[in-house]
This record gives sequence, structure tokens and C-alpha cells, in this order.
Amino acid sequence: MHADEVDLDAPLVQRLIARRFPRWAALPVRRLASSGTENAMFRLGADLLVRLPRRPGAVPDLTREQCWLPRLGPLLPVAVPEPVGVGEPDEDYPWPWSVYRWLEGRNPVAGAVREPQRLAEDLAAFVRALRRIAPRDAPPGHRGGPLRERDEPTRAAVAELGAGVDGAAVTALWEGALRAPEHTGAPVWAHGDLSPGNVLADAGRLSAVIDFGCAGVGDPAVDLVVAWNLLPASVRDVFRGAVGADDAEWARGRGWALSISLIQLPYYRDTNPALAENSRHVIAEILAEAG
Repeated sequence: MHADEVDLDAPLVQRLIARRFPRWAALPVRRLASSGTENAMFRLGADLLVRLPRRPGAVPDLTREQCWLPRLGPLLPVAVPEPVGVGEPDEDYPWPWSVYRWLEGRNPVAGAVREPQRLAEDLAAFVRALRRIAPRDAPPGHRGGPLRERDEPTRAAVAELGAGVDGAAVTALWEGALRAPEHTGAPVWAHGDLSPGNVLADAGRLSAVIDFGCAGVGDPAVDLVVAWNLLPASVRDVFRGAVGADDAEWARGRGWALSISLIQLPYYRDTNPALAENSRHVIAEILAEAG
């Protein structure tokens, strides 16, 4: 997916585990299919997960997770990844890597969500709980700034997509989002990447949220993106009401969802089909909502 990725496979992970965590050396290693873009994941035995950055830019996110997940996890209403070990760079792999406890659940699929109202309520409860956590010493979120900072790459993506998108319509929607009042309150915690690939569900209920590499404080509107990238239109108002988003925040959240999808689509359309398809889904949902 990226020009600066390194090659990762199960035999490499087996060697890393044997050297760093010999107590787990006999456990089988199996690569997991994932739409994730920054890290590769390998199941280690029945109860563990190994997560390795694919490229240099993903390494700081690992450090962020190792620092903050143990602090955030006990304050949240659903499971989050629990770090149980940190691997060190060696001759086979140049960066730190992590071992987490395995979390059960499956990624829900946009357009085929089981129990959508319950999932909307669960996601809202997660967002509210995260926002209540004191932001003291917290890092700025990767997507915590104002929408206007994304104007240039968003317009460039529309131009790159050409006939693949209704350029006039999405540009008008984007400009509408830019006109929404900016967040003027205190910065609060946000996950920053509430996409279907980072949500786990079991029996229709939210069971876990993973990948906190973008998490930090800033404008919390970014966590509203899940209203368009996962939840059906029929329960968006349920989610919005449970979160308590006013008109300005909702408009910014929709702008975040649109911008992320427009930028992702041309970048990943040939290398990450699942992410590209979800980007198309988001754009279609927002266009349909606008009528």
C-alpha cells in the first residue's frame, strides 16, 4: 500500500517472538487479513495478537498506544487492546512492535449492520465516555485540528478522482462543512479513526474498539465519522442524539467523513479494496443525505 513498507510474514514474526519472548516461541503464528493501512497483525496462539508497523511513519502511533491504552482502557465501556509486551528492533526488523491480548468479535459491515440501533447507542456511549476522560498531558489527536487544514488535500483528491465522483456536488458539500463554526471549547479526547475496521461487534453489540494510533485531544467532531462510514441513515439521529452533537459539530463530523473518504479513495483504490469500497460508501451516503 505504501512505497516505504517493509515485508512482513509469519516466519519473521516467529523469529522475533522466539528471541524476545521465548515463553511464547512454541505458539503458532498466523497472519490476519485486515484493511488496516499502517500495521500488520498476526495471531499468536489462541490468546495473543502481534502488531507491527508496516513503515516508519507508523512507529510513533505504537508508542502512543503503549503509553495511553493502559490509562484509557479502564475508563471505557468496552474492551480496548491490552498491551502485554513490547518487542525491540533487531537485525530482522527495524522498529518496536507490540503484543496484545486477543479480543473476540468481528468487524461490522456497512450496509449489513446487525442491530443498528443498539450499535448506534453503544458507539455513542463509547464516544461520550472517551470525551469525559481528563485531557491532562494528553497528546494532540492526529485528526484533532480544524477542518480547514484539510482543504488543500481534499480538493486535490476530488481533482484526482475526476469522473469517478460528482466533483461539483462533493465540493459544494465540503465547502458547506468548512463554513460550520469551529470547535471553541476545550480540547477533549477522541479516537480519531472510528472506521468499521477498528470496531468489533458480537451479537450485534459493540464489544471492542481497536487501533488508538490516531487518538488524542482536539475537536471531538472527528469521532462522528462512524455515523456515515458504518451506521445506516435510519439510526444516525439516534447516534447524534445520544452523543449530544449540535448542528455545528454534526456538520464538522460530516465534513471529516467526506474528507477522509475523498482522500482515501484515490490512494487506496488499487491496493486496499475494502477501504476503497468503504470510502465510496461514505461519499454515496453523504450525497444521498444531501438529496
